[in-house]
Amino acid sequence: MKFTDSFFDKVEKKTNVGKETILNLASKLQKADLKNEGTLREVIRELGSMTGKPVSEEKENKIIEAVINDKVPKDIDKMI
Repeated sequence: MKFTDSFFDKVEKKTNVGKETILNLASKLQKADLKNEGTLREVIRELGSMTGKPVSEEKENKIIEAVINDKVPKDIDKMI
């Protein structure tokens, strides 16, 4: 999937996280085991910290359950 600058602009407007930071995180995620609960918790907390939006334990648990059970939308553009 190829992302355009307009995609990154949309993400930055909503999150205050720049393109370079997003690309660095994406590179890190490609190497991560996203079916591992500990890894997912680390990523969720890092994202919360980056965006200045802490995630409650309840929401963190729901996100982890969705990822582990493959209930995450595949079309990223529709999520933004």
